[in-house]
Amino acid sequence: MAPKTTSVPEKLFECEVKRRRVRAAGGYEPFWKLKSVADAILDGDTEFRCKECHGPLKLHKRHTPGAVSHVEHKLKSDAEHCVSGARFHAATDGRETRISATPVA
Repeated sequence: MAPKTTSVPEKLFECEVKRRRVRAAGGYEPFWKLKSVADAILDGDTEFRCKECHGPLKLHKRHTPGAVSHVEHKLKSDAEHCVSGARFHAATDGRETRISATPVA
């Protein structure tokens, strides 16, 4: 039986956001830019991915005083194998880091 990981709240305050830039040959090309979650919200960014495992993230905006906007992994398996994930650091089974099984392109 696999060891049970404790339920540790995961809060990531930096992520990659999808942006567009002008190509030399004309048109636009997408690229990923590292930003703080607060700056991404202010800039109106809508596409987020983890800076380490490239997995999809869920945005949690600040709704109450004292709360901080942050992102979490959408998939439990990403949080368990991402070096940024709280579940990875709480695990005691010696797991390895890896890229998400469903990376955001």
